[in-house]
Amino acid sequence: MNYTIAKDVMPEFIKPFGFILLRVVFAASLFWLVSLFGKQEKVHPKDLRMFFVCGIFGVAVNQLCFFKGLSVTVPINASVLMTSTPILVMIIAAVYLKNRITKNKIFGITLGLIGALMIILMNEKVQFASNTFFGDILVVINALSYGLYLVLVKPLMSKYSPITVTKWVFTFGLLMVIPFSLNEALQIEHNIFQFEILWRIFYVLFGTTFLAYFLNIYALKKASPSLVSFYLYIQPLLATIFAILMGSDRVTWVKIFAGMLLILGVYLISKTPRKQRIT
Repeated sequence: MNYTIAKDVMPEFIKPFGFILLRVVFAASLFWLVSLFGKQEKVHPKDLRMFFVCGIFGVAVNQLCFFKGLSVTVPINASVLMTSTPILVMIIAAVYLKNRITKNKIFGITLGLIGALMIILMNEKVQFASNTFFGDILVVINALSYGLYLVLVKPLMSKYSPITVTKWVFTFGLLMVIPFSLNEALQIEHNIFQFEILWRIFYVLFGTTFLAYFLNIYALKKASPSLVSFYLYIQPLLATIFAILMGSDRVTWVKIFAGMLLILGVYLISKTPRKQRIT
């Protein structure tokens, strides 16, 4: 839903890096506020270093590289390159967490990749060229960064609650984001104070930042990084469904077939034996 709702906010009302700072400040503040009403967990000093690393990869590098990359490449390139994330996560998890790369995972990710690319490439063609190279590289770094984050944060989930994990990840992420985004944040003008713009901003801050990150972390308590990252393939399908409901897209047999591939891919990934999924 974010693709449709937030498209009118940037860059006319808020520049990309300024928006990132708003998102991180809002989420970090809300995570700390919510944590006051739950169990107070003491974080081991050694784990603070890992929270710092997760803040770098999961918040700062992830968001800054994606927004900067998107500004110097084209959306279709970014969409295609982001499909590499589940593959990268599967490989990193196999190396770092010793997770097995099963036939189900390979086949499920392959089906998901095909389905996602069918939807993404349906109306546009990839435009890789010298003028988009720098942006394309940043999007790849973003995908790799998010993949590393999902794998590195997994062990912390066995020690701490999702709220404790996310509040520290966003706190350290905020420290890294401020130097790059403060200037654009200070350029936000009073013209954002319109109901049509404010509700879209709030949706991004609460829905696609606070809620999305919290649910991702919560999911990691129950599932493997590979399964959590695989749901990125569902985003093009959900975005298409929402666009159809809003009347800006239409149903085709290709979209139906691609959706079936994605659903089958999710099924195959989730059928991995439980012992393998949670270790």
